[in-house]
Amino acid sequence: MAPAPAADLCAFIDRSPTPFHVCVTVAAELEAAGYLWLGERDAWPVEPGRFFVVRGGSLVAWSTESSVSPSDAFRVVGGHTDSPNLRLKQHHDLSPEGLGVVALEPYGGAWLHSWLDRDLGIAGRLALRGGREVLVHVDEPVLRVPQLAIHLSDRKPLEVDPQRHLNGIWSTSRGSFLDLVADRAGIDVGDVLGFELMTHDTQPSALTGLNGELVSAPRLDNQVTCFAGTRALLAVEPVEGVRPVLALFDHEEVGSTSERGAQSDLLATVLERIVIAAGGSRDDYHRAIAASVCASGDMAHATHPNHAERHEPLHHIAIGGGPVLKLHPNLRYATDAPGTAHFAEACERAGVPLQRYEHRADLPCGSTIGPLSAARTGMLTVDVGAPQLAMHSARETMGAADVEPYARALAAFLAPA
Repeated sequence: MAPAPAADLCAFIDRSPTPFHVCVTVAAELEAAGYLWLGERDAWPVEPGRFFVVRGGSLVAWSTESSVSPSDAFRVVGGHTDSPNLRLKQHHDLSPEGLGVVALEPYGGAWLHSWLDRDLGIAGRLALRGGREVLVHVDEPVLRVPQLAIHLSDRKPLEVDPQRHLNGIWSTSRGSFLDLVADRAGIDVGDVLGFELMTHDTQPSALTGLNGELVSAPRLDNQVTCFAGTRALLAVEPVEGVRPVLALFDHEEVGSTSERGAQSDLLATVLERIVIAAGGSRDDYHRAIAASVCASGDMAHATHPNHAERHEPLHHIAIGGGPVLKLHPNLRYATDAPGTAHFAEACERAGVPLQRYEHRADLPCGSTIGPLSAARTGMLTVDVGAPQLAMHSARETMGAADVEPYARALAAFLAPA
């Protein structure tokens, strides 16, 4: 029988097709646990409590219930809410060969072949007249990007051109795709002044393999950390003088340079306002940062059984082997020796094994929010994750048994001994 947290993860992912929906899903869990949703223009409460703010597709939550001084340390679990996908272009309606077709384009490092011949829905947010915003989730197979038949490709793999080969069929006649989206959202299409709409695989997340030992789902990178980080924050045992924080950022997959990405002022501003609300000064804020540590959570590459030669031979990572510490000498990950010690001790307290990942030196290595957030805040940062296969595919795979230990390790990190 698969662990219950893995089934809960599947439900979390299916409710959260976009970064905006991730924030709504996390916010609902936080509010159910007594967290208060604050607006960034609100005057923040001076009394201790549990709070969170949302900026677009990013969310920061924290507790000050065990704080005793404005300069108390923060323990931060970071993650990102976005995933590679195909997004709707602003001018998108096409009618080649008499079909209703919409123009799509890749967001982030999407593994493009994996998006072909899938039943795709559409979701995101609509900006309406009068400053209103509406989230929409059309969880129906309304789009499909068909592959070229093998007989027309010289029986060779066809390179996918992101400009020409990613348009999706949605009708056998001409029409306005935005009309469909507005209708599903229950609004007048004439009120839509802006949109951010992205496709998603409508096949539900599933526990697969023998006895449900694997998780097959979209957006494991990085909704696993969003899920596990939320579980960790809600489960953390308060430690006097430590303020636990969960920071989930949008736009990691495209470099984090936005008003709500890890390179923005979001986290630094929230942390400084926490210090000020506690009666502290700018100096107290810098003292708090100097004592703080961040665990930047993102997914890690498990060793692929069909391509083991693509991995660093001394650092194989096992599905079901527990959380992963990620290191890179050229700072594609922020992990250093002190950060390593902090997370290793957390895993020991949680009673979970720790794996250590390094990338092959002859292959380019991806990065994550860790180095960016560390540079922006000046906070000691360690990059960690959970093992998975098929990263950036439309559908990814991980071990069901890895979900709960990852959350336990993050919870232990938030509550240092």
